[in-house]
Amino acid sequence: MNFEEKLSNVELKIKDPSLKPDYYIFDYDPKYELKIRNEVKYLKDKINNSHIGIKIIEFDLYEIILDILKSKGYLEKTFEFEKKKGRNLAKKAVTKMLKLSMDSNLIVQYIKERYSPDSIIFITGVGKAYPLLRSHNVLNNLSQQIDDVPVIMFFPGKYSGLDLLLFNTIKDSNFYKAEPLIK
Repeated sequence: MNFEEKLSNVELKIKDPSLKPDYYIFDYDPKYELKIRNEVKYLKDKINNSHIGIKIIEFDLYEIILDILKSKGYLEKTFEFEKKKGRNLAKKAVTKMLKLSMDSNLIVQYIKERYSPDSIIFITGVGKAYPLLRSHNVLNNLSQQIDDVPVIMFFPGKYSGLDLLLFNTIKDSNFYKAEPLIK
């Protein structure tokens, strides 16, 4: 199935009443990132303005990181820290502040506090959030917190059903409970 065919099936899949609360991945060639962003916006507008009884809530991982840093007063400090100490130390500091390796992961808490039981969660911004955030971290931690709605991650790379390959080159962890959204 080519990209256009795969993309055209997303709307049908999310409107399908048999779509169960589970974790799904829509993988795509990173060269289609802008098309994916447009399609996500289109789907949100169309579904959220219809009367079919579901709501799409998009969580852009990069925007969440920025929002958390701003709300804690760390955004400008992070830029200054990176200038003084370098990118690697700034990444470590942000990762620690976001508690990404803990049960109290701030990204997961952010999503958990803002979704509703009648929704479908779209997770976007995976590529933009790299290298600060790895998608397997979000999926593994989120799956322990939210299990009552469908969660769809739009992933710029390849998903084999087990392995994620970000940008078709960077291997991520290989433990996933997600299934491909479109097979």
